Amino acid sequence: MARLTFTKMHGTGNDYIYVNGAEMPHADPADLARRLAPRHTGVGSDGLIVVCPSTVAACRMEIYNADGSRGEMCGNGIRCLAKYAYERGIARVNPMSVETDAGIRTVDLEINRGKVTAVTVDMGVPILNGPQIPVAADGLVVNHQLTVNGTCYQVTCISMGNPHCVVFHAGIDGLALESIGPLFERHPFFPNRVNTEFVEILGPAEARMRVWERGSGETLACGTGACATVVAGALTGRMARHVCVRLRGGQLDVTWGADDHVRLRGDAVEVFEGVVEI
Repeated sequence: MARLTFTKMHGTGNDYIYVNGAEMPHADPADLARRLAPRHTGVGSDGLIVVCPSTVAACRMEIYNADGSRGEMCGNGIRCLAKYAYERGIARVNPMSVETDAGIRTVDLEINRGKVTAVTVDMGVPILNGPQIPVAADGLVVNHQLTVNGTCYQVTCISMGNPHCVVFHAGIDGLALESIGPLFERHPFFPNRVNTEFVEILGPAEARMRVWERGSGETLACGTGACATVVAGALTGRMARHVCVRLRGGQLDVTWGADDHVRLRGDAVEVFEGVVEI
Protein backbone atom coordinates (compact mmCIF):
# COMPACT_ATOMS: atom_id res chain seq x y z
CA MET A 1 0.00 0.00 0.00
CA ALA A 2 1.44 3.39 -1.05
CA ARG A 3 1.42 6.62 0.93
CA LEU A 4 0.27 9.84 -0.73
CA THR A 5 0.92 13.36 0.54
CA PHE A 6 -2.02 15.75 0.19
CA THR A 7 -2.70 19.38 0.98
CA LYS A 8 -6.02 20.76 2.14
CA MET A 9 -6.73 24.29 0.85
CA HIS A 10 -9.70 26.60 0.57
CA GLY A 11 -10.80 29.61 -1.43
CA THR A 12 -13.49 31.58 0.41
CA GLY A 13 -14.35 28.46 2.41
CA ASN A 14 -14.74 26.25 -0.69
CA ASP A 15 -12.27 23.53 0.36
CA TYR A 16 -10.52 20.88 -1.69
CA ILE A 17 -7.84 18.25 -1.19
CA TYR A 18 -4.91 18.87 -3.55
CA VAL A 19 -2.49 16.22 -4.75
CA ASN A 20 0.36 16.21 -7.21
CA GLY A 21 -0.70 13.95 -10.07
CA ALA A 22 2.92 12.86 -10.61
CA GLU A 23 2.81 11.18 -7.18
CA MET A 24 -0.36 9.11 -7.76
CA PRO A 25 0.11 7.29 -11.10
CA HIS A 26 -1.86 4.19 -10.09
CA ALA A 27 -4.54 5.73 -7.88
CA ASP A 28 -8.18 6.15 -8.89
CA PRO A 29 -8.87 9.85 -8.24
CA ALA A 30 -12.66 9.45 -8.32
CA ASP A 31 -12.47 6.76 -5.64
CA LEU A 32 -9.99 8.86 -3.67
CA ALA A 33 -12.40 11.82 -3.74
CA ARG A 34 -15.24 9.68 -2.42
CA ARG A 35 -13.01 8.29 0.37
CA LEU A 36 -11.44 11.54 1.52
CA ALA A 37 -14.23 14.10 1.07
CA PRO A 38 -16.66 13.01 3.87
CA ARG A 39 -16.58 15.42 6.79
CA HIS A 40 -16.88 12.77 9.51
CA THR A 41 -15.04 9.76 8.10
CA GLY A 42 -12.50 11.37 5.76
CA VAL A 43 -10.34 14.46 5.57
CA GLY A 44 -13.39 16.61 4.85
CA SER A 45 -13.69 18.64 1.65
CA ASP A 46 -15.90 19.60 -1.26
CA GLY A 47 -13.81 17.34 -3.49
CA LEU A 48 -10.37 16.50 -4.84
CA ILE A 49 -8.19 18.50 -7.24
CA VAL A 50 -5.27 16.82 -9.00
CA VAL A 51 -2.44 19.01 -10.29
CA CYS A 52 -1.14 17.49 -13.53
CA PRO A 53 1.42 18.31 -16.22
CA SER A 54 0.13 20.00 -19.37
CA THR A 55 1.40 20.28 -22.93
CA VAL A 56 -0.56 23.50 -23.58
CA ALA A 57 -0.32 25.42 -20.29
CA ALA A 58 1.86 25.75 -17.17
CA CYS A 59 -0.14 22.96 -15.49
CA ARG A 60 -3.49 21.18 -15.64
CA MET A 61 -6.35 21.03 -13.13
CA GLU A 62 -8.51 17.92 -12.79
CA ILE A 63 -11.53 18.28 -10.48
CA TYR A 64 -13.39 15.46 -8.76
CA ASN A 65 -16.49 16.36 -6.77
CA ALA A 66 -17.22 14.81 -3.38
CA ASP A 67 -19.29 12.08 -5.06
CA GLY A 68 -16.45 11.24 -7.48
CA SER A 69 -18.01 12.91 -10.51
CA ARG A 70 -15.85 15.19 -12.67
CA GLY A 71 -16.16 18.96 -12.61
CA GLU A 72 -15.15 21.06 -15.60
CA MET A 73 -14.14 24.25 -13.80
CA CYS A 74 -13.90 25.73 -10.29
CA GLY A 75 -13.15 29.40 -9.68
CA ASN A 76 -12.15 28.91 -6.05
CA GLY A 77 -10.28 25.70 -6.80
CA ILE A 78 -8.14 27.20 -9.56
CA ARG A 79 -6.97 30.01 -7.26
CA CYS A 80 -5.71 27.48 -4.72
CA LEU A 81 -4.23 25.32 -7.47
CA ALA A 82 -2.21 28.34 -8.65
CA LYS A 83 -0.91 28.88 -5.10
CA TYR A 84 -0.08 25.17 -4.76
CA ALA A 85 1.74 25.04 -8.11
CA TYR A 86 3.64 28.31 -7.62
CA GLU A 87 4.82 27.72 -4.07
CA ARG A 88 5.90 24.13 -4.77
CA GLY A 89 7.78 25.03 -7.94
CA ILE A 90 5.48 23.06 -10.25
CA ALA A 91 4.76 26.24 -12.23
CA ARG A 92 6.85 29.14 -10.96
CA VAL A 93 5.35 31.70 -13.36
CA ASN A 94 3.14 34.75 -12.99
CA PRO A 95 0.74 35.15 -14.72
CA MET A 96 0.06 31.41 -14.92
CA SER A 97 -1.91 29.53 -17.56
CA VAL A 98 -3.94 26.56 -16.31
CA GLU A 99 -5.52 23.91 -18.52
CA THR A 100 -9.00 22.84 -17.37
CA ASP A 101 -11.79 20.74 -18.85
CA ALA A 102 -13.44 24.09 -19.72
CA GLY A 103 -10.37 25.38 -21.57
CA ILE A 104 -7.26 27.33 -20.61
CA ARG A 105 -7.63 29.95 -17.89
CA THR A 106 -5.09 32.64 -17.00
CA VAL A 107 -4.48 33.62 -13.37
CA ASP A 108 -2.62 36.60 -11.92
CA LEU A 109 -0.99 36.01 -8.54
CA GLU A 110 -0.57 38.50 -5.71
CA ILE A 111 2.63 37.48 -3.96
CA ASN A 112 4.03 38.60 -0.61
CA ARG A 113 7.43 37.24 0.48
CA GLY A 114 7.17 34.29 -1.83
CA LYS A 115 3.64 33.33 -0.74
CA VAL A 116 0.51 33.71 -2.86
CA THR A 117 -2.11 35.67 -0.90
CA ALA A 118 -4.78 36.35 -3.54
CA VAL A 119 -5.47 35.42 -7.14
CA THR A 120 -7.42 37.00 -10.00
CA VAL A 121 -8.75 34.55 -12.59
CA ASP A 122 -9.77 35.41 -16.13
CA MET A 123 -12.82 33.14 -16.26
CA GLY A 124 -13.41 33.79 -19.95
CA VAL A 125 -16.61 34.70 -21.78
CA PRO A 126 -19.87 33.40 -20.30
CA ILE A 127 -21.86 30.94 -22.40
CA LEU A 128 -25.46 32.13 -22.77
CA ASN A 129 -26.94 29.88 -25.46
CA GLY A 130 -29.26 27.26 -23.94
CA PRO A 131 -28.01 24.07 -25.65
CA GLN A 132 -24.38 24.99 -24.91
CA ILE A 133 -24.97 25.54 -21.16
CA PRO A 134 -26.65 22.96 -21.45
CA VAL A 135 -30.36 23.37 -20.67
CA ALA A 136 -33.49 22.17 -22.45
CA ALA A 137 -34.18 25.53 -24.12
CA ASP A 138 -32.84 27.53 -27.06
CA GLY A 139 -31.23 30.96 -27.03
CA LEU A 140 -30.95 33.15 -23.94
CA VAL A 141 -32.46 31.63 -20.80
CA VAL A 142 -33.20 34.80 -18.87
CA ASN A 143 -36.07 35.14 -16.35
CA HIS A 144 -37.26 31.71 -17.51
CA GLN A 145 -40.19 30.17 -15.67
CA LEU A 146 -39.18 26.79 -14.22
CA THR A 147 -41.42 24.62 -12.06
CA VAL A 148 -39.58 22.64 -9.40
CA ASN A 149 -41.58 20.34 -7.12
CA GLY A 150 -44.76 22.30 -7.83
CA THR A 151 -43.27 25.76 -7.25
CA CYS A 152 -42.58 28.16 -10.13
CA TYR A 153 -39.17 29.88 -10.04
CA GLN A 154 -37.77 32.58 -12.31
CA VAL A 155 -34.32 31.40 -13.37
CA THR A 156 -31.45 32.69 -15.48
CA CYS A 157 -29.03 30.07 -16.80
CA ILE A 158 -25.38 30.54 -17.72
CA SER A 159 -22.27 28.43 -18.21
CA MET A 160 -18.91 29.54 -16.87
CA GLY A 161 -17.40 26.33 -18.23
CA ASN A 162 -19.93 24.49 -16.06
CA PRO A 163 -23.72 24.93 -15.90
CA HIS A 164 -25.41 27.35 -13.50
CA CYS A 165 -28.98 28.26 -12.64
CA VAL A 166 -29.36 31.61 -10.85
CA VAL A 167 -32.46 32.31 -8.78
CA PHE A 168 -32.95 35.79 -7.31
CA HIS A 169 -34.68 35.30 -3.99
CA ALA A 170 -35.24 37.44 -0.90
CA GLY A 171 -34.45 35.91 2.48
CA ILE A 172 -31.99 33.24 1.38
CA ASP A 173 -31.07 32.36 4.97
CA GLY A 174 -34.45 30.75 5.43
CA LEU A 175 -34.16 28.45 2.42
CA ALA A 176 -34.15 24.70 3.08
CA LEU A 177 -31.35 24.26 0.58
CA GLU A 178 -30.74 20.63 1.51
CA SER A 179 -34.25 19.90 0.22
CA ILE A 180 -34.48 22.33 -2.70
CA GLY A 181 -30.93 21.95 -4.02
CA PRO A 182 -31.12 18.32 -5.15
CA LEU A 183 -34.42 19.00 -6.94
CA PHE A 184 -32.76 21.69 -9.05
CA GLU A 185 -29.58 19.68 -9.55
CA ARG A 186 -31.38 16.71 -11.09
CA HIS A 187 -34.28 18.53 -12.78
CA PRO A 188 -34.91 17.25 -16.35
CA PHE A 189 -34.34 20.81 -17.64
CA PHE A 190 -30.63 20.30 -16.91
CA PRO A 191 -29.26 17.32 -18.88
CA ASN A 192 -25.82 17.43 -17.18
CA ARG A 193 -27.23 18.41 -13.77
CA VAL A 194 -26.65 21.96 -12.56
CA ASN A 195 -25.17 24.21 -9.89
CA THR A 196 -27.85 26.46 -8.39
CA GLU A 197 -27.31 29.90 -6.87
CA PHE A 198 -29.93 31.57 -4.69
CA VAL A 199 -29.15 35.27 -4.63
CA GLU A 200 -30.34 38.14 -2.46
CA ILE A 201 -29.54 41.58 -3.89
CA LEU A 202 -28.21 44.13 -1.40
CA GLY A 203 -27.60 46.88 -3.95
CA PRO A 204 -26.43 47.41 -7.54
CA ALA A 205 -22.88 46.34 -6.63
CA GLU A 206 -23.47 43.95 -3.73
CA ALA A 207 -25.26 40.63 -3.32
CA ARG A 208 -25.47 37.64 -1.00
CA MET A 209 -25.47 34.11 -2.34
CA ARG A 210 -26.02 30.54 -1.23
CA VAL A 211 -25.11 27.72 -3.57
CA TRP A 212 -25.95 24.08 -4.14
CA GLU A 213 -23.17 22.47 -6.17
CA ARG A 214 -23.80 19.35 -8.22
CA GLY A 215 -21.93 16.44 -6.76
CA SER A 216 -21.00 18.26 -3.53
CA GLY A 217 -24.18 19.75 -2.02
CA GLU A 218 -24.22 23.13 -0.28
CA THR A 219 -20.75 24.67 -0.15
CA LEU A 220 -19.51 27.81 1.57
CA ALA A 221 -18.65 29.40 -1.77
CA CYS A 222 -18.63 28.82 -5.52
CA GLY A 223 -16.42 30.97 -7.74
CA THR A 224 -18.03 30.07 -11.05
CA GLY A 225 -21.41 30.54 -9.33
CA ALA A 226 -20.45 34.03 -8.18
CA CYS A 227 -19.47 34.84 -11.78
CA ALA A 228 -22.73 33.44 -13.12
CA THR A 229 -24.62 35.50 -10.53
CA VAL A 230 -23.05 38.76 -11.70
CA VAL A 231 -23.73 37.94 -15.36
CA ALA A 232 -27.33 37.04 -14.52
CA GLY A 233 -27.72 40.22 -12.48
CA ALA A 234 -26.49 42.36 -15.37
CA LEU A 235 -28.57 40.53 -17.98
CA THR A 236 -31.75 41.01 -15.95
CA GLY A 237 -30.99 44.65 -15.06
CA ARG A 238 -30.77 43.86 -11.36
CA MET A 239 -27.07 44.56 -10.79
CA ALA A 240 -24.02 46.31 -12.18
CA ARG A 241 -21.15 44.49 -13.90
CA HIS A 242 -18.74 44.89 -10.96
CA VAL A 243 -20.13 43.29 -7.82
CA CYS A 244 -18.99 42.16 -4.39
CA VAL A 245 -20.60 38.75 -3.87
CA ARG A 246 -20.91 37.75 -0.21
CA LEU A 247 -21.02 34.05 0.56
CA ARG A 248 -21.02 31.98 3.72
CA GLY A 249 -17.27 31.51 3.39
CA GLY A 250 -16.38 35.15 2.68
CA GLN A 251 -16.55 37.49 -0.28
CA LEU A 252 -15.53 37.44 -3.93
CA ASP A 253 -14.96 40.36 -6.28
CA VAL A 254 -16.42 39.78 -9.76
CA THR A 255 -16.20 42.00 -12.84
CA TRP A 256 -17.86 41.38 -16.20
CA GLY A 257 -15.62 43.54 -18.35
CA ALA A 258 -16.19 45.50 -21.54
CA ASP A 259 -14.25 42.74 -23.36
CA ASP A 260 -17.00 40.32 -22.22
CA HIS A 261 -14.55 38.40 -20.02
CA VAL A 262 -15.50 37.72 -16.40
CA ARG A 263 -12.74 38.18 -13.82
CA LEU A 264 -12.83 36.74 -10.33
CA ARG A 265 -10.62 37.84 -7.43
CA GLY A 266 -10.37 36.10 -4.08
CA ASP A 267 -8.14 34.48 -1.50
CA ALA A 268 -6.21 31.21 -1.61
CA VAL A 269 -5.46 29.59 1.74
CA GLU A 270 -3.44 26.51 2.68
CA VAL A 271 -4.95 24.76 5.72
CA PHE A 272 -2.68 21.75 6.35
CA GLU A 273 -0.73 18.88 4.81
CA GLY A 274 -1.26 15.19 5.52
CA VAL A 275 -0.49 11.69 4.34
CA VAL A 276 -3.01 9.02 3.31
CA GLU A 277 -2.55 5.38 2.38
CA ILE A 278 -3.84 4.47 -1.10
